[in-house]
Amino acid sequence: MTRTHRWAATAFTCLALTGIAAGPALAAAPADGATSGHPTDAGFLRASHQGNLTEIAAGKDAQKNATTDCVKKVGKVLVRDHTKLDADTRALADKLGVDLPVAPSKEQQDTLAAVMAKAGTKAYDKAWLDAQAAAHEKTLARIDNQIANGHNAQVTAAAKAARPVVAMHLDMVRGGECHAASAPHAIHAGNGGQAATNLAADVPVVLAVPALAVGGVLVAGGAFWAASRIRRNDNR
Repeated sequence: MTRTHRWAATAFTCLALTGIAAGPALAAAPADGATSGHPTDAGFLRASHQGNLTEIAAGKDAQKNATTDCVKKVGKVLVRDHTKLDADTRALADKLGVDLPVAPSKEQQDTLAAVMAKAGTKAYDKAWLDAQAAAHEKTLARIDNQIANGHNAQVTAAAKAARPVVAMHLDMVRGGECHAASAPHAIHAGNGGQAATNLAADVPVVLAVPALAVGGVLVAGGAFWAASRIRRNDNR
């Protein structure tokens, strides 16, 4: 196994071992009519959660390894906004009885690993921006599909609330170029994630892994931080 894949695997092993299932494995059976009951709706929640985990990890890594202030600022915005969006996603999935994955998809993991492997080089910022542009384009397409084809009104409402936030993120990285000035000071995509957002801002990443009580997304960021340290040690 290559060094890059070894430390990436370590990161996601950390996620699994710390038990950060971002929602219940399967919530208790909801009242009649409460569950999403349709693969489009459940699939949207699961994909949204994986996307949020990916963006939080990528944003934390950019704050440490980007070579420009612009990319670092965008990374901070991604952590802030996707922490809030993910708290709202997890709350809705819990309410509807939708089980959520505990880590990003393999494709997302591989993309993260490829970008993070460039830390300390001039290529990092461009690779990070390109990856974020592609990811947010896919997210917008997924949101628009949910809005057009979703069956559950609550899930579709969540998609509509998330759309302007994701569109703003895309404007910040469109074409693989950094436009941090596009970031507002706050987002208004629901209320469920406010406490998680405050915690994400106040708790250092180095403390996030042990602090399981503050929520899965912070642990995810800590796991990627630990993996990046492993990678750096391997490169010495």
